[in-house]
Amino acid sequence: MLDQDGPLYPPSFLGILGGGQLGRFFVQAAQDLGYQVCVLDPDPHSPAGQIAQMHLQANYEDREALLTMARQCRAISTEFENVPAKTIDFLIAQGVFVAPDSFAVSIAQNRIKEKQFFQNILAKTAIGPVHYCVIEQEADITQVPKEIFPAILKTSQLGYDGKGQQTVHHLAGLLPAWTSLGKVPCVLEKKVDLDFELSAMIVRGADDEVQLMPIAQNIHQNGILHLSMVPAPNMTQSINDHIQRAAKVMIRELHYVGVMCIEFFILKDGTMCVNEIAPRPHNSGHHSLDSCLTSQFEQQVRVLAKLPLGNSKLMSPVVMLNLLGDIWANSKNIDIKMSPNWQKILAMPSAKLHLYGKSEPKVGRKMGHINFLDESVGHALKSAYQAMEILEFPTDKE
Repeated sequence: MLDQDGPLYPPSFLGILGGGQLGRFFVQAAQDLGYQVCVLDPDPHSPAGQIAQMHLQANYEDREALLTMARQCRAISTEFENVPAKTIDFLIAQGVFVAPDSFAVSIAQNRIKEKQFFQNILAKTAIGPVHYCVIEQEADITQVPKEIFPAILKTSQLGYDGKGQQTVHHLAGLLPAWTSLGKVPCVLEKKVDLDFELSAMIVRGADDEVQLMPIAQNIHQNGILHLSMVPAPNMTQSINDHIQRAAKVMIRELHYVGVMCIEFFILKDGTMCVNEIAPRPHNSGHHSLDSCLTSQFEQQVRVLAKLPLGNSKLMSPVVMLNLLGDIWANSKNIDIKMSPNWQKILAMPSAKLHLYGKSEPKVGRKMGHINFLDESVGHALKSAYQAMEILEFPTDKE
Protein backbone atom coordinates (compact mmCIF):
# COMPACT_ATOMS: atom_id res chain seq x y z
CA MET A 1 0.00 0.00 0.00
CA LEU A 2 1.19 3.51 -0.76
CA ASP A 3 1.27 6.25 1.81
CA GLN A 4 -1.96 8.21 2.20
CA ASP A 5 -0.66 11.37 0.51
CA GLY A 6 1.17 9.81 -2.43
CA PRO A 7 -0.11 9.00 -5.93
CA LEU A 8 -2.08 5.82 -6.48
CA TYR A 9 -0.80 3.78 -9.41
CA PRO A 10 -2.40 1.02 -11.52
CA PRO A 11 -3.66 -1.63 -10.98
CA SER A 12 -5.01 -0.14 -7.72
CA PHE A 13 -8.76 0.07 -7.12
CA LEU A 14 -10.60 3.38 -7.42
CA GLY A 15 -14.18 3.78 -6.22
CA ILE A 16 -17.22 5.58 -7.59
CA LEU A 17 -20.46 6.29 -5.72
CA GLY A 18 -23.18 6.01 -8.36
CA GLY A 19 -23.52 3.72 -11.34
CA GLY A 20 -25.17 5.75 -14.09
CA GLN A 21 -23.62 6.92 -17.35
CA LEU A 22 -21.23 9.33 -15.62
CA GLY A 23 -19.97 6.45 -13.50
CA ARG A 24 -19.70 4.26 -16.60
CA PHE A 25 -17.47 6.78 -18.36
CA PHE A 26 -15.38 7.08 -15.20
CA VAL A 27 -14.93 3.29 -15.13
CA GLN A 28 -13.88 3.26 -18.79
CA ALA A 29 -11.38 6.10 -18.28
CA ALA A 30 -9.93 4.43 -15.18
CA GLN A 31 -9.61 1.07 -16.92
CA ASP A 32 -7.93 2.71 -19.91
CA LEU A 33 -5.24 3.91 -17.48
CA GLY A 34 -4.93 0.43 -15.96
CA TYR A 35 -6.95 0.91 -12.78
CA GLN A 36 -9.63 -1.37 -11.36
CA VAL A 37 -12.92 0.11 -10.22
CA CYS A 38 -15.46 -0.61 -7.50
CA VAL A 39 -18.95 0.82 -8.07
CA LEU A 40 -21.52 1.32 -5.31
CA ASP A 41 -25.04 1.51 -6.72
CA PRO A 42 -28.28 -0.23 -5.66
CA ASP A 43 -29.34 -0.96 -9.25
CA PRO A 44 -28.22 -4.47 -10.30
CA HIS A 45 -28.28 -3.32 -13.93
CA SER A 46 -26.45 -0.02 -13.45
CA PRO A 47 -24.44 1.06 -16.53
CA ALA A 48 -21.24 1.45 -14.51
CA GLY A 49 -21.75 -1.72 -12.51
CA GLN A 50 -22.01 -3.74 -15.75
CA ILE A 51 -18.37 -3.08 -16.63
CA ALA A 52 -16.62 -2.49 -13.29
CA GLN A 53 -14.40 -5.12 -11.67
CA MET A 54 -16.56 -4.90 -8.54
CA HIS A 55 -20.18 -3.80 -8.11
CA LEU A 56 -21.61 -3.40 -4.61
CA GLN A 57 -25.40 -3.48 -4.93
CA ALA A 58 -26.40 -1.45 -1.89
CA ASN A 59 -27.73 1.97 -1.01
CA TYR A 60 -25.43 4.87 -0.28
CA GLU A 61 -25.84 4.64 3.49
CA ASP A 62 -25.23 0.89 3.82
CA ARG A 63 -22.50 0.70 6.45
CA GLU A 64 -21.23 -2.76 5.52
CA ALA A 65 -21.04 -1.90 1.82
CA LEU A 66 -19.20 1.34 2.62
CA LEU A 67 -16.73 -0.51 4.82
CA THR A 68 -16.14 -3.04 2.04
CA MET A 69 -15.57 -0.20 -0.40
CA ALA A 70 -13.20 1.58 1.99
CA ARG A 71 -11.14 -1.58 2.43
CA GLN A 72 -10.92 -2.06 -1.35
CA CYS A 73 -10.36 1.54 -2.49
CA ARG A 74 -7.88 4.14 -1.30
CA ALA A 75 -9.66 6.86 -3.29
CA ILE A 76 -13.36 7.35 -4.10
CA SER A 77 -15.33 9.92 -6.12
CA THR A 78 -19.02 10.66 -6.66
CA GLU A 79 -21.12 10.37 -9.78
CA PHE A 80 -23.99 12.62 -8.74
CA GLU A 81 -24.50 15.45 -6.27
CA ASN A 82 -27.13 13.80 -4.09
CA VAL A 83 -24.84 11.26 -2.45
CA PRO A 84 -25.48 11.87 1.29
CA ALA A 85 -22.82 14.10 2.83
CA LYS A 86 -22.60 11.75 5.82
CA THR A 87 -21.63 8.92 3.44
CA ILE A 88 -18.68 10.97 2.22
CA ASP A 89 -17.69 11.85 5.78
CA PHE A 90 -17.91 8.19 6.83
CA LEU A 91 -15.54 7.15 4.06
CA ILE A 92 -13.11 9.94 4.92
CA ALA A 93 -13.17 8.74 8.55
CA GLN A 94 -12.03 5.32 7.27
CA GLY A 95 -8.90 6.96 5.83
CA VAL A 96 -10.15 7.13 2.24
CA PHE A 97 -9.31 10.08 -0.03
CA VAL A 98 -12.72 11.30 -1.25
CA ALA A 99 -12.96 13.98 -3.93
CA PRO A 100 -15.03 16.08 -3.85
CA ASP A 101 -15.58 16.26 -0.09
CA SER A 102 -18.84 16.86 1.75
CA PHE A 103 -18.32 20.63 2.20
CA ALA A 104 -18.50 21.39 -1.52
CA VAL A 105 -21.14 18.74 -2.23
CA SER A 106 -23.44 19.99 0.55
CA ILE A 107 -23.42 23.47 -0.98
CA ALA A 108 -24.15 22.14 -4.47
CA GLN A 109 -26.95 19.94 -3.06
CA ASN A 110 -28.83 22.96 -1.73
CA ARG A 111 -29.90 25.83 -3.98
CA ILE A 112 -30.24 28.20 -1.02
CA LYS A 113 -26.66 27.59 0.13
CA GLU A 114 -25.51 27.73 -3.48
CA LYS A 115 -27.08 31.14 -4.13
CA GLN A 116 -25.67 32.46 -0.86
CA PHE A 117 -22.23 31.17 -1.84
CA PHE A 118 -22.37 33.01 -5.17
CA GLN A 119 -23.53 36.16 -3.41
CA ASN A 120 -20.80 35.96 -0.76
CA ILE A 121 -17.98 35.84 -3.33
CA LEU A 122 -19.51 38.39 -5.73
CA ALA A 123 -16.79 40.94 -4.95
CA LYS A 124 -14.17 38.42 -6.12
CA THR A 125 -15.96 37.10 -9.22
CA ALA A 126 -18.05 40.06 -10.43
CA ILE A 127 -20.67 37.50 -11.52
CA GLY A 128 -23.67 37.07 -9.24
CA PRO A 129 -26.80 34.92 -9.33
CA VAL A 130 -30.05 36.10 -10.86
CA HIS A 131 -32.33 38.05 -8.50
CA TYR A 132 -33.83 35.55 -6.06
CA CYS A 133 -35.74 35.14 -2.80
CA VAL A 134 -35.71 32.30 -0.29
CA ILE A 135 -39.03 30.67 0.61
CA GLU A 136 -38.75 28.49 3.71
CA GLN A 137 -42.02 29.28 5.45
CA GLU A 138 -45.34 30.85 4.50
CA ALA A 139 -44.42 34.17 6.10
CA ASP A 140 -41.57 34.53 3.57
CA ILE A 141 -44.12 34.86 0.78
CA THR A 142 -45.38 38.18 2.18
CA GLN A 143 -41.85 39.61 1.88
CA VAL A 144 -41.44 38.80 -1.82
CA PRO A 145 -41.22 41.94 -3.99
CA LYS A 146 -43.63 42.12 -6.92
CA GLU A 147 -40.85 43.05 -9.35
CA ILE A 148 -39.38 39.54 -9.13
CA PHE A 149 -42.29 38.17 -11.21
CA PRO A 150 -42.53 36.32 -13.52
CA ALA A 151 -40.29 33.88 -11.69
CA ILE A 152 -39.38 30.22 -11.30
CA LEU A 153 -39.89 28.51 -7.95
CA LYS A 154 -37.36 25.71 -7.41
CA THR A 155 -37.03 23.23 -4.56
CA SER A 156 -33.78 23.79 -2.73
CA GLN A 157 -32.84 20.12 -2.96
CA LEU A 158 -33.17 17.14 -5.30
CA GLY A 159 -34.28 19.02 -8.42
CA TYR A 160 -32.60 18.33 -11.78
CA ASP A 161 -33.41 18.29 -15.51
CA GLY A 162 -36.34 20.64 -14.97
CA LYS A 163 -37.85 18.64 -12.10
CA GLY A 164 -38.90 20.22 -8.80
CA GLN A 165 -39.82 23.61 -10.21
CA GLN A 166 -42.83 25.72 -11.13
CA THR A 167 -43.23 28.93 -13.13
CA VAL A 168 -45.01 31.62 -11.12
CA HIS A 169 -46.37 34.63 -13.00
CA HIS A 170 -47.58 36.77 -10.10
CA LEU A 171 -47.60 36.95 -6.33
CA ALA A 172 -51.07 35.38 -6.05
CA GLY A 173 -49.75 32.22 -7.68
CA LEU A 174 -46.80 31.78 -5.32
CA LEU A 175 -48.55 30.07 -2.41
CA PRO A 176 -50.33 27.50 -4.64
CA ALA A 177 -47.05 26.78 -6.44
CA TRP A 178 -45.15 26.38 -3.16
CA THR A 179 -47.91 24.11 -1.86
CA SER A 180 -47.71 21.96 -5.01
CA LEU A 181 -43.99 21.47 -4.33
CA GLY A 182 -44.75 20.22 -0.83
CA LYS A 183 -44.00 23.45 1.07
CA VAL A 184 -40.34 22.47 1.23
CA PRO A 185 -37.61 25.15 1.28
CA CYS A 186 -37.35 26.77 -2.16
CA VAL A 187 -35.68 29.57 -4.06
CA LEU A 188 -37.72 31.91 -6.21
CA GLU A 189 -35.68 33.13 -9.18
CA LYS A 190 -36.66 36.00 -11.44
CA LYS A 191 -37.12 34.87 -15.05
CA VAL A 192 -34.43 36.54 -17.10
CA ASP A 193 -34.23 37.63 -20.72
CA LEU A 194 -31.73 34.93 -21.66
CA ASP A 195 -29.54 35.31 -24.73
CA PHE A 196 -27.58 32.07 -24.32
CA GLU A 197 -26.20 29.68 -21.70
CA LEU A 198 -22.60 28.62 -21.20
CA SER A 199 -21.08 25.89 -19.09
CA ALA A 200 -17.52 25.76 -17.84
CA MET A 201 -15.98 22.43 -16.90
CA ILE A 202 -13.22 23.07 -14.40
CA VAL A 203 -10.95 20.63 -12.59
CA ARG A 204 -8.76 21.13 -9.53
CA GLY A 205 -6.22 18.67 -8.18
CA ALA A 206 -5.29 18.05 -4.56
CA ASP A 207 -2.12 20.07 -5.24
CA ASP A 208 -4.23 23.13 -6.28
CA GLU A 209 -3.46 22.72 -10.00
CA VAL A 210 -6.48 24.03 -11.93
CA GLN A 211 -7.49 23.49 -15.55
CA LEU A 212 -10.51 24.72 -17.47
CA MET A 213 -11.91 22.75 -20.37
CA PRO A 214 -13.24 24.59 -23.44
CA ILE A 215 -16.46 26.44 -22.58
CA ALA A 216 -19.64 25.02 -24.14
CA GLN A 217 -22.76 26.83 -25.31
CA ASN A 218 -25.91 24.87 -24.51
CA ILE A 219 -29.46 24.54 -25.81
CA HIS A 220 -32.08 22.96 -23.55
CA GLN A 221 -35.50 21.47 -24.29
CA ASN A 222 -38.08 20.79 -21.61
CA GLY A 223 -35.44 21.45 -18.97
CA ILE A 224 -33.06 18.79 -20.37
CA LEU A 225 -29.83 19.49 -22.22
CA HIS A 226 -30.32 19.05 -25.96
CA LEU A 227 -27.17 20.36 -27.67
CA SER A 228 -23.74 21.58 -26.57
CA MET A 229 -21.51 23.48 -29.00
CA VAL A 230 -17.76 24.02 -28.64
CA PRO A 231 -16.27 26.53 -29.26
CA ALA A 232 -19.29 28.47 -27.99
CA PRO A 233 -20.44 30.36 -31.11
CA ASN A 234 -21.81 33.44 -29.32
CA MET A 235 -19.10 33.83 -26.69
CA THR A 236 -16.73 36.79 -26.97
CA GLN A 237 -13.13 36.73 -25.76
CA SER A 238 -14.12 39.11 -22.97
CA ILE A 239 -16.85 36.74 -21.72
CA ASN A 240 -14.46 33.79 -21.97
CA ASP A 241 -11.77 35.58 -19.95
CA HIS A 242 -14.26 36.71 -17.29
CA ILE A 243 -15.73 33.22 -16.86
CA GLN A 244 -12.28 31.64 -16.65
CA ARG A 245 -11.24 34.04 -13.88
CA ALA A 246 -14.51 33.61 -11.98
CA ALA A 247 -14.53 29.82 -12.27
CA LYS A 248 -11.04 29.59 -10.76
CA VAL A 249 -12.15 31.74 -7.82
CA MET A 250 -15.28 29.63 -7.30
CA ILE A 251 -13.55 26.26 -7.28
CA ARG A 252 -10.91 27.47 -4.83
CA GLU A 253 -13.42 29.21 -2.54
CA LEU A 254 -15.29 25.89 -2.36
CA HIS A 255 -12.03 24.11 -1.49
CA TYR A 256 -13.18 21.78 -4.25
CA VAL A 257 -11.03 18.91 -5.51
CA GLY A 258 -12.31 17.14 -8.62
CA VAL A 259 -14.24 17.94 -11.79
CA MET A 260 -17.01 20.51 -11.56
CA CYS A 261 -19.43 22.18 -13.98
CA ILE A 262 -20.48 25.82 -13.54
CA GLU A 263 -23.40 27.11 -15.61
CA PHE A 264 -23.61 30.78 -16.63
CA PHE A 265 -26.39 32.85 -18.20
CA ILE A 266 -25.64 35.62 -20.68
CA LEU A 267 -28.60 37.99 -20.79
CA LYS A 268 -29.70 39.99 -23.81
CA ASP A 269 -28.52 43.21 -22.18
CA GLY A 270 -25.02 41.69 -21.85
CA THR A 271 -25.25 40.93 -18.13
CA MET A 272 -23.57 37.71 -16.96
CA CYS A 273 -25.11 35.61 -14.18
CA VAL A 274 -23.99 32.37 -12.57
CA ASN A 275 -26.79 29.81 -12.52
CA GLU A 276 -25.61 26.72 -10.67
CA ILE A 277 -22.79 24.29 -10.02
CA ALA A 278 -22.72 20.51 -10.49
CA PRO A 279 -20.02 18.83 -8.34
CA ARG A 280 -19.16 16.15 -10.90
CA PRO A 281 -18.56 15.64 -14.61
CA HIS A 282 -21.49 16.96 -16.63
CA ASN A 283 -23.55 16.18 -19.69
CA SER A 284 -22.27 19.37 -21.37
CA GLY A 285 -18.72 18.04 -21.02
CA HIS A 286 -19.41 14.76 -22.84
CA HIS A 287 -18.00 16.26 -26.04
CA SER A 288 -14.55 16.01 -24.42
CA LEU A 289 -14.58 12.22 -24.89
CA ASP A 290 -13.76 12.84 -28.55
CA SER A 291 -12.87 16.52 -28.90
CA CYS A 292 -10.26 17.13 -26.20
CA LEU A 293 -6.79 15.80 -25.58
CA THR A 294 -7.94 14.80 -22.08
CA SER A 295 -11.63 14.11 -21.36
CA GLN A 296 -13.46 15.25 -18.23
CA PHE A 297 -13.54 11.63 -17.06
CA GLU A 298 -9.81 11.07 -17.45
CA GLN A 299 -9.33 14.27 -15.45
CA GLN A 300 -11.59 12.84 -12.74
CA VAL A 301 -9.43 9.70 -12.62
CA ARG A 302 -6.20 11.73 -12.52
CA VAL A 303 -7.49 13.84 -9.61
CA LEU A 304 -8.57 10.79 -7.66
CA ALA A 305 -5.23 9.03 -8.17
CA LYS A 306 -3.34 12.28 -7.35
CA LEU A 307 -1.69 12.28 -10.76
CA PRO A 308 -0.85 15.43 -12.78
CA LEU A 309 -3.86 16.84 -14.61
CA GLY A 310 -4.03 16.25 -18.34
CA ASN A 311 -4.05 18.85 -21.10
CA SER A 312 -7.68 19.68 -21.94
CA LYS A 313 -6.88 21.38 -25.25
CA LEU A 314 -9.69 21.30 -27.82
CA MET A 315 -8.61 19.19 -30.78
CA SER A 316 -11.68 19.79 -32.97
CA PRO A 317 -14.85 21.88 -33.05
CA VAL A 318 -17.71 19.71 -31.82
CA VAL A 319 -21.46 19.54 -31.27
CA MET A 320 -22.86 17.10 -28.71
CA LEU A 321 -26.42 15.84 -29.28
CA ASN A 322 -28.26 14.19 -26.40
CA LEU A 323 -30.21 11.00 -27.16
CA LEU A 324 -33.31 10.52 -25.01
CA GLY A 325 -35.50 7.46 -24.73
CA ASP A 326 -38.10 9.24 -26.86
CA ILE A 327 -36.34 8.18 -30.08
CA TRP A 328 -36.88 4.50 -29.32
CA ALA A 329 -40.60 5.15 -29.56
CA ASN A 330 -42.54 2.96 -31.99
CA SER A 331 -45.97 4.56 -32.13
CA LYS A 332 -46.94 4.63 -28.43
CA ASN A 333 -44.60 1.83 -27.40
CA ILE A 334 -40.98 2.09 -26.32
CA ASP A 335 -38.90 -1.02 -26.79
CA ILE A 336 -35.13 -1.37 -26.59
CA LYS A 337 -35.36 -3.94 -29.38
CA MET A 338 -36.74 -1.29 -31.74
CA SER A 339 -33.34 0.33 -32.13
CA PRO A 340 -32.95 3.66 -33.92
CA ASN A 341 -31.21 3.68 -37.29
CA TRP A 342 -27.63 3.48 -36.03
CA GLN A 343 -26.39 2.30 -39.43
CA LYS A 344 -27.15 5.68 -41.00
CA ILE A 345 -25.74 7.52 -37.99
CA LEU A 346 -22.49 5.55 -38.09
CA ALA A 347 -22.21 6.21 -41.81
CA MET A 348 -21.89 9.93 -41.06
CA PRO A 349 -18.16 10.75 -41.15
CA SER A 350 -18.35 13.29 -38.31
CA ALA A 351 -20.42 11.19 -35.87
CA LYS A 352 -19.11 9.48 -32.73
CA LEU A 353 -21.89 7.49 -31.04
CA HIS A 354 -21.91 6.77 -27.30
CA LEU A 355 -24.66 4.60 -25.77
CA TYR A 356 -24.97 4.18 -22.02
CA GLY A 357 -25.90 0.50 -21.63
CA LYS A 358 -29.37 1.22 -20.23
CA SER A 359 -31.81 -1.63 -20.82
CA GLU A 360 -35.05 0.35 -20.65
CA PRO A 361 -35.63 3.49 -22.71
CA LYS A 362 -38.09 5.96 -21.21
CA VAL A 363 -39.37 9.31 -22.42
CA GLY A 364 -36.93 11.97 -21.14
CA ARG A 365 -34.33 9.41 -20.04
CA LYS A 366 -30.77 9.99 -21.25
CA MET A 367 -29.78 6.91 -23.25
CA GLY A 368 -26.71 8.17 -25.08
CA HIS A 369 -25.21 11.01 -27.07
CA ILE A 370 -23.49 11.67 -30.37
CA ASN A 371 -20.45 13.92 -30.77
CA PHE A 372 -20.10 15.51 -34.19
CA LEU A 373 -16.55 16.64 -34.95
CA ASP A 374 -15.92 18.87 -37.94
CA GLU A 375 -13.88 21.81 -39.22
CA SER A 376 -16.34 24.27 -37.64
CA VAL A 377 -19.24 24.29 -35.22
CA GLY A 378 -21.47 25.30 -38.13
CA HIS A 379 -20.60 22.18 -40.10
CA ALA A 380 -20.96 19.99 -37.01
CA LEU A 381 -24.35 21.55 -36.27
CA LYS A 382 -25.58 20.68 -39.78
CA SER A 383 -24.63 17.06 -39.12
CA ALA A 384 -26.46 17.14 -35.79
CA TYR A 385 -29.65 18.34 -37.48
CA GLN A 386 -29.23 15.68 -40.16
CA ALA A 387 -28.97 13.07 -37.41
CA MET A 388 -32.14 14.42 -35.79
CA GLU A 389 -33.98 13.79 -39.05
CA ILE A 390 -32.57 10.26 -39.32
CA LEU A 391 -33.56 9.50 -35.73
CA GLU A 392 -36.98 11.13 -36.20
CA PHE A 393 -36.68 13.68 -33.44
CA PRO A 394 -40.06 15.37 -32.87
CA THR A 395 -40.40 18.23 -35.36
CA ASP A 396 -41.38 20.79 -32.71
CA LYS A 397 -37.91 20.55 -31.13
CA GLU A 398 -34.78 22.45 -31.97
